[in-house]
Amino acid sequence: MSQVRGFLHRWVVFVGAVLVWELVTRLASSPFFPPPSEIVATAAVKWFSGPASSLFLSDVVFSDLLASIGRIAAGWLIAVVVGVGIGTALGRSRTAMDYFGPLFAFVRAIPPPVLVPVFMVLLGIGTSMQITVIVFGVVWPILLNTVDGVRSVDQVKVDTARSFRIPPVQWVFGVVLPAAMPKIFAGLRVSLSLALVLMVVSELVGSTNGIGYQLVNSQQQFDLPGMWTGIVLLGVLGYALNTVLLAVERKVLNWQPSQTAKVGG
Repeated sequence: MSQVRGFLHRWVVFVGAVLVWELVTRLASSPFFPPPSEIVATAAVKWFSGPASSLFLSDVVFSDLLASIGRIAAGWLIAVVVGVGIGTALGRSRTAMDYFGPLFAFVRAIPPPVLVPVFMVLLGIGTSMQITVIVFGVVWPILLNTVDGVRSVDQVKVDTARSFRIPPVQWVFGVVLPAAMPKIFAGLRVSLSLALVLMVVSELVGSTNGIGYQLVNSQQQFDLPGMWTGIVLLGVLGYALNTVLLAVERKVLNWQPSQTAKVGG
């Protein structure tokens, strides 16, 4: 009963919203807003009409969905490595952000979508351009949160490390990064949502596959149910990625008292 109650608490609003959506769209009978039941039926035909040898997954899943997921993963992981690495180096310095802070503020204020034409000229049309757009847009929350996290390391830990003459590498990976992890994960959550948005933006132009490409293609062919399946898919994908990241965060930060209290509650 407790599991059923927890399920209802989490999903009652969502189920209610879907029911209202179904009712309103059927009453309106607008071709631009198909009901959720029609969207689900279109998605089943579009994604699960393949042979049994491929687990009934259609070619669209392999050519578009997996391509988009691969771009998100590649761009986000590159941004994580770059952001955490540079952020750790800058956070350990007392004066580095005084020099680089204004430059970062200027560059991160530029909306990444407006640089898509620039990256298309420099890198051409393809996956490299799309990954570059994702990296440029999502690296800043990771970098700045890492700097903030590294700077917030307890001074007692700093003095203790100096007293025991802990090697720099061991100090960074054994003390600094674990202490900064809560703020780093906050940046990771923000950046993951941005990566999904920028993946779609980069695929709207200069792409021959992907979810964004399918959205434009469905819109141009007036396949409105097909377009809405892509929109719903993006919501499902965003929820799934966020759920996985939260699970990883709970696993990594289970040593913290706040995380232990959440698990126990």
